[in-house]
Amino acid sequence: MKKSDRIRDFVRQFGAEPAAGRDSRYVGYFACFNAGRYYEAHDVLEDLWLAEPGGDGAFYKGLIQFAGAFVHLQKQRARPTHPKDGRRLGPAARLFALAARNLAPFAPRHLGLDVRAVLELAGAHEAEIVASNFTHNPWHPDHAPQLTLH
Repeated sequence: MKKSDRIRDFVRQFGAEPAAGRDSRYVGYFACFNAGRYYEAHDVLEDLWLAEPGGDGAFYKGLIQFAGAFVHLQKQRARPTHPKDGRRLGPAARLFALAARNLAPFAPRHLGLDVRAVLELAGAHEAEIVASNFTHNPWHPDHAPQLTLH
């Protein structure tokens, strides 16, 4: 089975159906992200980005990087003393910055997403990590961010 077929099946199992003419992978990204399944969100949207690299490519790339930053924070929170996972705050901060650079041209709103709110969230998380000298993880599962499509 090809990866794209696995992604399609995963998105269906997750209950993400196309809405308002949007690709199910795009909708699936938000379903996965809001469930705290950041790696899966990254994977689902990456499949769309690779299939359609034009037009909205930078937008998709920014959202992929945004989810990737949360993958790092989630892993660091789970195993803060692990030799590899304990050092994920720097990569998370870098991904938040990259995501912001890719998403900024699409503000304030694009494809039903409040891009400005995503930029604020990315900036706040990056700033908090940097201000702590890469010692504080601002992500907590009890206060995980939620993204809404309009």
